[in-house]
Amino acid sequence: MMRVVVLAALALTLVAGKSDPLADRVAGKPVRCIDIQRNGGPEIVDSQTILYRQSGTRIWKTGPVGECPSLRPRDTLIVDVYGGQVCRNDRFRTVSVGMSIPSGYCRFRDFTPYDKVAK
Repeated sequence: MMRVVVLAALALTLVAGKSDPLADRVAGKPVRCIDIQRNGGPEIVDSQTILYRQSGTRIWKTGPVGECPSLRPRDTLIVDVYGGQVCRNDRFRTVSVGMSIPSGYCRFRDFTPYDKVAK
């Protein structure tokens, strides 16, 4: 049974003066799915980047397959979730602040883990 989960995008964005959230992190091997129960809500960085924070040491990076012109920071992501995972090719839409009609569907790419480098 399909569950639709609405996840609010965090207001954090990459703007001038803010640091790169993936700085000092090493990319791992991309995976098809991640467990949404272990991750915070998505952070839309730009039209090609969505981050899920798993813990203090791991961030998952994904984005849309192809173009997704409606993907903007501070928008709300509406994700079609099947079970407890979000996976490559799962569909999502966005809703802009102050709007009630969602965008057209986009699909996720693979999820790449970024882990902190041990010092």
